[in-house]
Amino acid sequence: MSDLTLWIVIALLTLSTFITRATFWLIGHHINLPKRVHEALRFAPACALAAILIPDFLTNHHQIELSITNPQLVAGVCASVFFLIKPSMLGTIFFGMAVFTTVRLLA
Repeated sequence: MSDLTLWIVIALLTLSTFITRATFWLIGHHINLPKRVHEALRFAPACALAAILIPDFLTNHHQIELSITNPQLVAGVCASVFFLIKPSMLGTIFFGMAVFTTVRLLA
């Protein structure tokens, strides 16, 4: 791939990203979503996060592993319990990473 082709691809991707995001910003106030759709969109970030994290928690070396030797699963469960007890985002991150590192080093 030549340098010119690479720069054209970068420019086109930048333009397409700008158009898709700016459209909602520029004309979004003219569009009224039904109340049901608006309420359903509240759950979109949680669903996206779950779609990213759950496969990572349940797999280890590209195979499903539901055991105590899977450091991602153990750290995810422990961090979730920690967050339920003490709802601190930064504390949950530190605790989850500490558990992950400990289980990974011991396994």
